[in-house]
Amino acid sequence: MIEANTRCQWAGTDPLYIAYHDQEWGVPVHDDQLLFEFLILEGAQAGLSWITILRKRANYRRAFDDFDPLRVARLREPEMVALLKNKGIVRNRLKIQAAVHNAQRFLDVQAEFGNFDRYLWGFVDGRPVQNNWRRVNQIPATTPQSDALSKDMKRRGFKFAGSTICYAYMQAVGLVNDHITGCFRHRPVARLR
Repeated sequence: MIEANTRCQWAGTDPLYIAYHDQEWGVPVHDDQLLFEFLILEGAQAGLSWITILRKRANYRRAFDDFDPLRVARLREPEMVALLKNKGIVRNRLKIQAAVHNAQRFLDVQAEFGNFDRYLWGFVDGRPVQNNWRRVNQIPATTPQSDALSKDMKRRGFKFAGSTICYAYMQAVGLVNDHITGCFRHRPVARLR
């Protein structure tokens, strides 16, 4: 029997990271607004640690209108300049501009597919990929599915959409269950759709 305190090693001891691991990571997401939130946060994370972004997540929610893609897509230069002065988020011009640009592309995908959920989950045939890694070092940084998602997102004009970012996104929103088999979350997450 797997004990409740046996979790993926990357969760470490930080209570915020542990809560994210235990409650969110790998749980299938079908809500477009939450899918948009993770899309923006994964782009912001590029080159940084995920815990840095988790610590800024509440600030991002305030700064980006609770991740309402319609509102973010309408941000203009004066609002983006103001965001560059916001110490609560990653103050990187390219990442802020990409967030606005990606909101516009996100809306384009919603218009084409009816919602972003249908588009995204199509890359895994509508069902989470269930991996059975025994050790964290077995988990790949990219997969053929993340390569395909990255290629398609880039074709549609998304920024910060490399295969590694796409795979981290897929893990975060539950397209992939990469909890190690010894983690107490592996089996419960495997039952989710």
